[in-house]
Amino acid sequence: MTTLVLFALLSIIFSFLCSIWEAVLLSVTPTFLTVKKKAGVSWASKLEKMKENVDQPLIAILTLNTIAHTVGAIGVGANAEAAFGKSYWFDFLSVPEVVVPSVMTILILVASEIIPKTIGATYWKGLAGFTTVSLDWLVKFLKYTGILFILQLFTKIIGKGKKKSIFSRQDFSVMTEMGEKSGALKKEESVIIKGLLGADKISIEDIMTPKNVVLAGAAEDSMEDFYKKHDILRFSRIPIYENDNRDTMDTYILKDTLQENIIKGKGAEPLKVIERKLLNIDEKTPLSDLYKTFKENGEHIAMAVDEFGQAQGIVTMEDVVETLLGLEIVDEYDNVEDMRAYARQKWEERASKRGLSVQKKNDNDNDNKNQKKGGPKEDLVGRI
Repeated sequence: MTTLVLFALLSIIFSFLCSIWEAVLLSVTPTFLTVKKKAGVSWASKLEKMKENVDQPLIAILTLNTIAHTVGAIGVGANAEAAFGKSYWFDFLSVPEVVVPSVMTILILVASEIIPKTIGATYWKGLAGFTTVSLDWLVKFLKYTGILFILQLFTKIIGKGKKKSIFSRQDFSVMTEMGEKSGALKKEESVIIKGLLGADKISIEDIMTPKNVVLAGAAEDSMEDFYKKHDILRFSRIPIYENDNRDTMDTYILKDTLQENIIKGKGAEPLKVIERKLLNIDEKTPLSDLYKTFKENGEHIAMAVDEFGQAQGIVTMEDVVETLLGLEIVDEYDNVEDMRAYARQKWEERASKRGLSVQKKNDNDNDNKNQKKGGPKEDLVGRI
């Protein structure tokens, strides 16, 4: 009887440890390890290596667990008949053949699987140090005996190829939503993170201001005349076109330079005297690439062009910032927030005057499209 209990206890104890180790190992997050490493915790680097080469500790755990179950079952089975003989419960349940194996199965399921794995998954932070030290000894022992090398050959054959990162953009996005729901992140912070993650999926055409509603100046107009027409300029950069053709908006002027020249008595000179080259960027360019282009060129404004090089609209650094932050930057001079909806409204008015059939479209279509991608409504030429 003593031998039977000993085999049962040893089997359950070792299986209990294996379940704890497995649950903790799979629950530890890279973020947790990074924090512990920065805090100077001794076992953090070792546990990180285990996570990077997780097949070794998992093989060690499964090996010990299998041995514990197998030896335990054999030991308990061999000693059950010696301890209980041919006795029966209720005249039909054989104690050594039915009762003892059933009780052992229930104990293994509850005491060495359900309970320890629940403990490991719940208290993995507190058990991380113990798991690292104890599991490291087991891995070293199996390495020295050569068992680990032999068993690892199977995992290498099955798991050929380059290991991929455990994280994806979708994972971060889901974690952000979970963080917002749990209260760990504010709604504004969640919007910003989603905007950054979705920067590669948003193109310039989604955030640009259509050219027909962009405030622009004729290159031939004098600086003073232009300023009189627009004495309250809320834009720091104004595109310039030639020959009354907005498709020729290849340059722009700075409001500060305009005012400076007027103060110096050069107001009679045409706007083209102070014009600067306007960047032309494909309208299909992702937002992340646009931001990089702005930084590399030291610019805050660009012309979005189609595949044929035709001007489609203006995009600014402000548009980029608005989209990433998920906020509409509106100042005291803004009387129209959504210039894309405004552009369509103006087109419908012109079409109606000409007697053309206008198919009504929800003005919020573009907004909804952008909101799904994490972006805000578009505005006119930026003030940045």
